[in-house]
Amino acid sequence: MKTLAITGGIGGGKSLVCSFFAEKGIPVYDSDSRTKDLYDTSASLAASVKALAGERIYRDDGTLDRRALAELAFSDGAILEKLEKVVHPAVKQDFEQWKSRYEGSGVPFVILESAIILDKPLFRGTVDKVLEVEAPVEVRIRRAAERDGSDPEAVRSRVLAQTDRHAEVDYRILNDGSVDDLRSATYSLYEKICRDFEDNKKTDN
Repeated sequence: MKTLAITGGIGGGKSLVCSFFAEKGIPVYDSDSRTKDLYDTSASLAASVKALAGERIYRDDGTLDRRALAELAFSDGAILEKLEKVVHPAVKQDFEQWKSRYEGSGVPFVILESAIILDKPLFRGTVDKVLEVEAPVEVRIRRAAERDGSDPEAVRSRVLAQTDRHAEVDYRILNDGSVDDLRSATYSLYEKICRDFEDNKKTDN
């Protein structure tokens, strides 16, 4: 089963692009939402997180205190690195199990939506092609602020930290127009990706 990773910075529009691929029948794995689910549903992951961050990082109802974990992780780089070493393999395993459901289903490929995939070699090995969704910095700041209800200046530093272009991507979409423009660009790219994956199959055979 071929896999397309879709990535991009805050406010770029990667989730919207994923929704357009979904309109074409392409299954989408949202790594961010699945990670949040795994914190609350995976007993082995919860045990590992508690070992690193303490029992009190989970509430009495068994759900993760995400704010407390975020504050701890980003105040201590060593803890963050250790957390990633247990969380990322769990997400990768969950993705592989999810993807296996579509083997033989007839869908041309599946999508892994991830903001961090280009920075994490562990995940790069799980995908065949990468699509990066881009947008001008000021547009990203405005979109992210409107989406989160945040002050634009508070969003700016987060956005500016994600402005680097990655040379190793296979496809790019520039999201600087209307929603209809983005849908049209996504649909066109969908056709190209289907052809590329089909050509790859022929080459592999």
